[in-house]
Amino acid sequence: MAERSRRRGEHLEQAIFEAVWAELLEVGYAKLTMEAVAARAGTSKPVLYRRWAGRAELVLAAWRHRLPVSLELPDTGTLSGDLKELLGRSLCRFEDFSPDLLAGLTTETFRDPEVFALLRKQIAKAAPGHALAALIGWAVERGEIAEPRLSPRVLALPLDLIRADAVLYGRQVTDARITEIVDDIFLPLLRGLAAP
Repeated sequence: MAERSRRRGEHLEQAIFEAVWAELLEVGYAKLTMEAVAARAGTSKPVLYRRWAGRAELVLAAWRHRLPVSLELPDTGTLSGDLKELLGRSLCRFEDFSPDLLAGLTTETFRDPEVFALLRKQIAKAAPGHALAALIGWAVERGEIAEPRLSPRVLALPLDLIRADAVLYGRQVTDARITEIVDDIFLPLLRGLAAP
């Protein structure tokens, strides 16, 4: 009888990450278990625990694996259009994240400072701060706005507002909400931060 070949390295990791997302979609974060992920991936719990200390770390790794390496900058010709397009694309990166998943992951990671630091680092890495700064720079070059004083907090604001809507308030983030964030909140802030 031929022995079944064992997956290793990237093939095994890919199967595990796919199993994580399939479990999350089927049962949600609260009911996700390492045992179920291992069974779905065709591996064992010890294999998972050799790589990840628990389900929070495993879910974070699976999320990191799903994020695109780079996000191409939009060029609609206006800062408002560019910002709306970029935020819409950024939102697609989080569309697999149900409120249950984000709430459960955040709650669990609060208990472990190291895992919570990893979550914060991952969220910061996924945020489009550098892209926002580039789009604002283009608008300044076009003469569309005066150069604003930008800080990491200012650049984080649009995505923070989107996350608050989705996670804290359980609201669906629509195109209308993105337009409101850009036109009624973020652009007026940038104009207010422009050097006199």
